[in-house]
Amino acid sequence: MAGEGKQDALKLLSEDHRKVEDLFEKFEKASGDGRKEKLAREICLELKVHTAIEEEIFYPALRGKISDDDLDEAYVEHDGAKILINDIEAGGPDDDYYDAKVKVLQEQIEHHVKEEEKQHDNIFTQARKADVDLEALGEQMAARKAALMAKAEAAGLPPAEPATLEKLEG
Repeated sequence: MAGEGKQDALKLLSEDHRKVEDLFEKFEKASGDGRKEKLAREICLELKVHTAIEEEIFYPALRGKISDDDLDEAYVEHDGAKILINDIEAGGPDDDYYDAKVKVLQEQIEHHVKEEEKQHDNIFTQARKADVDLEALGEQMAARKAALMAKAEAAGLPPAEPATLEKLEG
């Protein structure tokens, strides 16, 4: 985390990925609506902050230095997750499809993480090869993450804003 000295951008993002994977695992094993709702809200918060630091800092720093197609796909994947995040946050465990929405969000995130850090020629591999100061990016991202977490604790974060998808009229 921010207080642990220098940390590059990829390490910070990987730690976020592991934390959310752990939270999803806990959600799957949880019993009781209160526990499930607490975990789901924590998952949503972590993902809102994670997508924000990627979209505000990480992806723009890589634009033109790695595959634009990979970055474009990452933004669209984020938007799909944001729609589910907002729906989960607006509801509760007694809503129809609540557990299913959390499960589908988990599957989307697992797919996204695979493309960012696990498959051949992933975004992280491309970033390591690019002319990008990953430590400086990591510091920027850690500072922004800390600010967003403080805001979340003080006043909450607004609903996640899709960056690439048309807004649906209700």
